[in-house]
Amino acid sequence: MADLSVKIAGVEFKNPVITASGCFGFGEDYTDFYPVSRLGGMSLKGTTLDPRAGNPPVRIAETPSGILNSVGLQNPGVDALVNDYLPRIKNSGTVVIANIAGSTVEACRDAVEKACVDGIDMIELNISCPNVKEGGIAFGVREESVRQVVGEVRKVCTKPLIVKLSPNVTDIVAIAKAAQSAGADALSLINTLLGMRIDINSRRPVLHNNVGGLSGPAVFPVALRMVWQVAKAIDIPVIGLGGIATWKNAVEMLLAGACAIQVGTAMFADPMTPVNIVDGLEKWMDENKITSLQEIIGKVEVWG
Repeated sequence: MADLSVKIAGVEFKNPVITASGCFGFGEDYTDFYPVSRLGGMSLKGTTLDPRAGNPPVRIAETPSGILNSVGLQNPGVDALVNDYLPRIKNSGTVVIANIAGSTVEACRDAVEKACVDGIDMIELNISCPNVKEGGIAFGVREESVRQVVGEVRKVCTKPLIVKLSPNVTDIVAIAKAAQSAGADALSLINTLLGMRIDINSRRPVLHNNVGGLSGPAVFPVALRMVWQVAKAIDIPVIGLGGIATWKNAVEMLLAGACAIQVGTAMFADPMTPVNIVDGLEKWMDENKITSLQEIIGKVEVWG
């Protein structure tokens, strides 16, 4: 049988399929469907230093081939993650990744420091959140702010550090290089694309926040392109996400250079998507006599 295992920043994954933050809660919401031990890893719900109520509704809107969301990082705070949720999930048999966000550099740093405890295997720093001290600009859209927040977090982070990149930038490679130079051990990309819907009867945006993050199959080609660009330009592992819904999508991401993938929005349509991808990937590798993922990661043969 094919070897689906991968190693990212020294952490062993039994397979490359990770559930994406924001779509899998704290690892307990899908246990009626399958044991989470079947997954390579799970990135937990985005967590901030203090509890957040999130944005007022409407917070989710359907779009062709995807959804828009402006949930606003509703979460119980990092103390609740460590004290309430982690004791129940730390022995789940899969890699546990804490997804951490914040509105200031200091809040990101302090939340990461609190999250670096036994039972958390890796930290995923979400730098796509507004930086309140910088006029609401997201950390992840400027090289200088990326270096600043990643550098400060690196000082206190005792776990392997994944930095999650925003696609809402002019040059994704420059942002990726800034994160790597500041101390990231791996990168995950992409986060959601900024989008909008308007109710033609009320003439108001459908979302109360006016705009939201677009996810789902519609963003997959953009994600694939960005992963390909970044993977060949940096020296640290890349985790690909954005619109992955099938094992064929996963193979494309791996060929583009991702060493693992994350599955998110597709789980809302079919909760079994992550394990279906694991099974489909294994079958495809066996049928094609591919014994290890290393035989396909980054092996796309581009024209020209």
